[in-house]
Amino acid sequence: MFESLGDRLSSVVNKIKGYGKITEENISDITRELRLALLEADVNYQVVKEFIANVKEKALGEEVSNSLKPSEVFIKIVKDELVTLLGGEAAPLNTSGNPSILMLVGLQGSGKTTTIGKLSLLLRKKYSKKPLLVACDVYRPAAIDQLKQIGKELNIEVYSEGINKPQEIVKHAIEYAKNNHFDYILIDTAGRLHIDNDLMDELNDIKEIANPNEILLVIDSMTGQDAINVIQGFNEKLELTGAILTKLDGDTKGGVALSVRHLTNVPIKFVGVSEKMDGLEEFYPERMASRILDMGDLLSMIEKAEDIMDDEAIESAKRMEKGKFDLEDFLVQFKQIKKLGPLENIIKMLPGAKKMGLNNVQIDPKDMAHIEAIILSMTPYERRHPECLKASRKIRIAKGSARSVEEVNRLLKQFEQMKVLMKQFKSGNLKLPF
Repeated sequence: MFESLGDRLSSVVNKIKGYGKITEENISDITRELRLALLEADVNYQVVKEFIANVKEKALGEEVSNSLKPSEVFIKIVKDELVTLLGGEAAPLNTSGNPSILMLVGLQGSGKTTTIGKLSLLLRKKYSKKPLLVACDVYRPAAIDQLKQIGKELNIEVYSEGINKPQEIVKHAIEYAKNNHFDYILIDTAGRLHIDNDLMDELNDIKEIANPNEILLVIDSMTGQDAINVIQGFNEKLELTGAILTKLDGDTKGGVALSVRHLTNVPIKFVGVSEKMDGLEEFYPERMASRILDMGDLLSMIEKAEDIMDDEAIESAKRMEKGKFDLEDFLVQFKQIKKLGPLENIIKMLPGAKKMGLNNVQIDPKDMAHIEAIILSMTPYERRHPECLKASRKIRIAKGSARSVEEVNRLLKQFEQMKVLMKQFKSGNLKLPF
């Protein structure tokens, strides 16, 4: 996500740190590099022009000139301007109403049907409420079957009437949802290869019938600058309340995210960050700006952890806080980490990940499976008392896990290093390298 842009901006930030003061001459060099970085990331030209003008004006202001560390003030200016471009404040979802009705629209191939499943899962997790998915894409082959499969996978009910008029399906679905005490109705509408009058007329009919709390446009972030035209086209006809950017985890430059709010005034409400069903995140402009500038996103990481923590993991964490940390706790926490998704994505949320060379770390899932196999090959006593693991026990564990004794030794060494880190955290003596 924003890998190339983040690398370029980090390079600019490092360069500014070498200047004792900000001058008209050196700020021109820096803003030139900023401009190129943003244009290469496919940010709209007009947006780039205004961004650079704002940064330059503020960087040459009195606050920076009189600062003892002008580079730090400059970095804050860049971050603040990025936050502004991304929308300033987060735009929360409107979930008023009983039930709340969310209507998802978009072009064919934008990932709309998958996204509606992801959104229903996120809503159920966040609010512990009951969502209903409504299949109104009656034109695309297998669209209804796809939604039913997603509903089955997530254990979320899907309302479908097959190839009926979408307007009639919506009327009946709302009545069904009210009678069966659903909290959310998520309407999966039909997409087209391009915006056309028939599509818009049908969507307007559904809008009039459903009176939705939210009309969310699902847009493929890999579409590039044409995404702005798509958003404007839908917004003119439907008055969108928000956008969901999909495939931000793919090989995308990310420029559309930096252009959408400024050019269309449509807030980004969610972003798709992985293909998994839990790969949809609420969009926070400040957190995203921090990620782009390699300042990390610890809040999102903590929220992810809180979502998956069970009672066993909480008890294990409490033991760790008290300085008690054995391989049983290690295994419990290891299982929780696996639930967070690919470990390299979590590492990227750490402040200074790029500076420490961790932004391109690739972790083979097999390595994690091997670690788990080694620990599971130990007896409960051995996990609670790892100091008892001498040569004969290590040989038995290696055979039981189909790994080598060297791998067992390596794991035990890593465990001991982690124990030292836990003690340093507990004593407050750990100094982070950023």
